Amino acid sequence: MCDKKALRARFAKVRAEVRSEDADRRMFAQLRRSSYWAAERFFVYCAVGTEADTRLIIEALLAEGKRVCVPRIENGRMLAAPYGKLVKGAYGIPAPETGEDTPCEVALTPLLAVDAEGYRLGYGGGYYDAYFARHPEILRVGLCYAAQLTDRLPREEQDVPLQAVVTENGVIRFDA
Repeated sequence: MCDKKALRARFAKVRAEVRSEDADRRMFAQLRRSSYWAAERFFVYCAVGTEADTRLIIEALLAEGKRVCVPRIENGRMLAAPYGKLVKGAYGIPAPETGEDTPCEVALTPLLAVDAEGYRLGYGGGYYDAYFARHPEILRVGLCYAAQLTDRLPREEQDVPLQAVVTENGVIRFDA
């Protein structure tokens, strides 16, 4: 098994190679057809770089009157802050300047890779795992391209698996 640094580099390259506006639109369509779309409160990442784009998702949720929160790092913790005017936040990621941690039903989560049991490979900061540990009630759904799926990833004690991923090809649910 490769170390996580090597896996991050490998899957970042894979994601960059497969990312496209068409794949993002197909992923959005899969999400919209899923049962998750019925929720009223969403925690959605603000995409940067080659991450699956979330702009269409956020715009559609807001247009339907749903509550949207996005990540904001405060004192080393990730919060789900209500969507509004975004500024350059931690790591250069757009985030609300202020806002309290707000309960949500569904978390749409970025990742570099995800394995057959729902364990995700992120960037290594542990923000999502810590957030999920504090909010076990939230439904954890990754957004990724089918090429980011793999059989098994290394994991650590604090890792919290996803319950599903949405790809451009459909929804995959994991046994939890």
